Amino acid sequence: MKKVFVLVIVLMMSTYLVGCFYPEEERVQNQVPYPEQLELVRSAVERFQEDSGVLPIKTFEDSTSLYQRYQIDFNQLVPRYLQEPPGTAFESGGVYTYVLWNVDEEPEVKLIDLTTMRDIQEMQQKLNDYRNRHSYAPVAEVLNHGLFKLDYEALGYSEEPYVKSPYYDTFLPILLTNDWEIIIDYQIDLNIALEEHDGQFEPGDDIREILIANSPFVPNRSIPYTIDENGEPIYNYEGES
Repeated sequence: MKKVFVLVIVLMMSTYLVGCFYPEEERVQNQVPYPEQLELVRSAVERFQEDSGVLPIKTFEDSTSLYQRYQIDFNQLVPRYLQEPPGTAFESGGVYTYVLWNVDEEPEVKLIDLTTMRDIQEMQQKLNDYRNRHSYAPVAEVLNHGLFKLDYEALGYSEEPYVKSPYYDTFLPILLTNDWEIIIDYQIDLNIALEEHDGQFEPGDDIREILIANSPFVPNRSIPYTIDENGEPIYNYEGES
């Protein structure tokens, strides 16, 4: 009986220690964007704006992507409007950046998924190193004006790398722009979204709106997309994201 008791204690301690040493960014509570967390932040932002007349956002440069531009500054919300940033927020060791969308009308709290950033940064470094050695990018295919598919083997990959989508159970390709920026190709997800949701789009419209309207995420590292005459998603890249 004593041996059984000791074994139970050992197992309990092992579980506790695993929890202590498990990286913050990998813990489940730091990965799942609970709806109540989004609503809590939205309410805090609304009360802050009512009191101050401005939004609690970080300073941004004009060149910042529209989807990354209005990052919430939790320092302005804590502790008066929030006790602390949500556990899923980057500021708390989570894997999401909290941003505002639709700021000119009714600000909505959205998320940028940061889980892909390590892979993107690693590839960007490999690309920069290649560029320093060769003065050009290892392009395998030209997909659109200013948009390219990379020769991944030239960058040291044994197979083409993909990143996990925040929208669907899909893995998305990685592309290169003529500004030497690594971006994520959301065309697969846009195909699914257009089939699942009723989007009233015309050729020339930015159809990324359909992803934002039906999920808590904004597309990170993305370029504009529109539809062709058949309603299929196509690239609409002209050097701006």
